[in-house]
Parts: sequence; C-alpha cells; structure tokens
Amino acid sequence: MKIAILSRRASIYSTRRLVEAAKARGHEVRVIDPLRCYMNITSHRPMIHYRGEALEGYDAVIPRIGASITFYGTAVLRQFEMMGVFPLNESVAITRSRDKLRSLQLLSRKGIGLPVTGFAHSPDDTQDVLKMVGGAPLVIKLLEGTQGIGVVLAETNKAAESVIEAFWGLRANILVQEFIKEAGGADIRCLVINGKVVAAMKRQAKEGEFRSNLHRGGTAVITKLSPSERATAVGAAQAIGLNVAGVDILRSNHGPLVMEVNSSPGLEGIEKASEKDVAGMIIGCIEENAKPHKTRTRGKG
Repeated sequence: MKIAILSRRASIYSTRRLVEAAKARGHEVRVIDPLRCYMNITSHRPMIHYRGEALEGYDAVIPRIGASITFYGTAVLRQFEMMGVFPLNESVAITRSRDKLRSLQLLSRKGIGLPVTGFAHSPDDTQDVLKMVGGAPLVIKLLEGTQGIGVVLAETNKAAESVIEAFWGLRANILVQEFIKEAGGADIRCLVINGKVVAAMKRQAKEGEFRSNLHRGGTAVITKLSPSERATAVGAAQAIGLNVAGVDILRSNHGPLVMEVNSSPGLEGIEKASEKDVAGMIIGCIEENAKPHKTRTRGKG
C-alpha cells in the first residue's frame, strides 16, 4: 500500500516508528507536512498539492495532527477522505476529541464513567458550579489546553474563584472538575487500536505535581487493567469514533473515570513501558481496514 503520514516533522519518535513499521511490512510511506498542503476543492475532482506536486494514488493516511493545527490539519485530512483515501482516524472523530466539552458530552451520552464536571459562562454562577462538583479541592481546565497546559488544581474555594475569574477575564472557556484524590497523582494511559486495548501504562506524577504527563517529569510503568477499565477504554474510543486512541483513565473509589481521549497518542512512552510494537499494530490496523471511501462518520458532523 501507499501510505501518507500527516506530521510536521519526520524526526518525531511516533512518526519515525510508523515509517519504520510501514516499510518493514513492505509498504510505500511518505511523511507530509499538513501545513504545506494546499487544496483544490471541487465537486468532480478534489485534489491536494504538496510542494508543487499533486498527491495521488494513496491508499491510506495516518493523521499525526498536533492540537495547535487542528483546524487546517483536519481540513487536509477531509480532503484526503473526499479523494477516497482511508483515514486511520477520521477528521470528524479528531475534531470531536479536540473539543473537551463535546467529547465529554459524547462520553456521558454513552454512559462512560467521568469525573463530575461543571461548565458555565457567567461569573455569577461560579458558586453554584463549585458546589455542583463537590467544592475544593477541584481541577480547572482550559478547553483548549493540551499536555497538561492550562490545568490548575485549586485547593480552596477562594483559590478556585480567583483562578476562574482570571480565566474568564481572559475570555477563556473552562471546565471545572472534581479532584480524584484517591488516584494519588496517577492515571492509566490505555492504547486502543481497532476496538481492543493493546497496551496500558500507569503514569505517576513527580512529587509535588498532580499532572502525570511524562514530559512534565512523570514516570511510566506497565500495568494490568481490570475488565471494567478495559471496557471503559474501548467504549470511550468508540464513542468518539477513533480507530486508534490514547484513553486516559483515573482509578477512583467508584470505578474507572475517563479524563481524556487522545486522537494522536504518542508512541514513545507506551512502547518503552510495554515493550510492544505498537507502531506495527497501527499499520496492521490499516492493512485490515483500508478500503477506498471507507468512512463511518460522513455527514455526521
């Protein structure tokens, strides 16, 4: 097969591993910077051009689109879909996953376990929102934040009010969530491919930090999932519509709670912790599913 990988840099670990895995299985693969793509949007023959040439004959596309370029990156991916190229993750599903509020609403509709979450627009409703999520300590999240940026732990109601006021003063949209103390600064990253959890790792925040992101000094070890954790991860990926997803779960006293569903999960941490060829499994998913014009979410926004 001829596979395109949409990525800003070929040197990134995840992109490099996907290239290696595709070539090892005998596929032709090319890394394409989505921001250098430009499109001819016509009804009879949609086209994508890249650095002066037309991109044609691709069987599948792997989107590795960063949050900062979601709008343009998904526009390019939609164009590939219009050309009949099989997307590993569809543009609609990626857009859903990048909208924290929308993704939580989709998960809630499917009965997936979530931390108690509040969302409001007016500063006059601050007190009621804090009560709704159980009061301090609580977590305040920017809707547009990624990789732990824009996530604040407020240990008192006064601190929470101050942070919320500051964010609203900047016209930022925020979520307010209950703080799961019993998680102990740890979460579980589950890698879901084609409806199965293929690897999982426990990420532990460094001392004095509650965010467990590996690039913030967190550590990762392989972990065994309970049947309910496994079912929650698979259900979350399916609710968003992702073939490949990193589902972040908190272990709480009332069962597994989904914190986030990532449409472009990094492979370095999970491959090193699990010692599994996750990149090879992703290429295997494409081999199993890639057919022209095969998208499930067309017309569903």
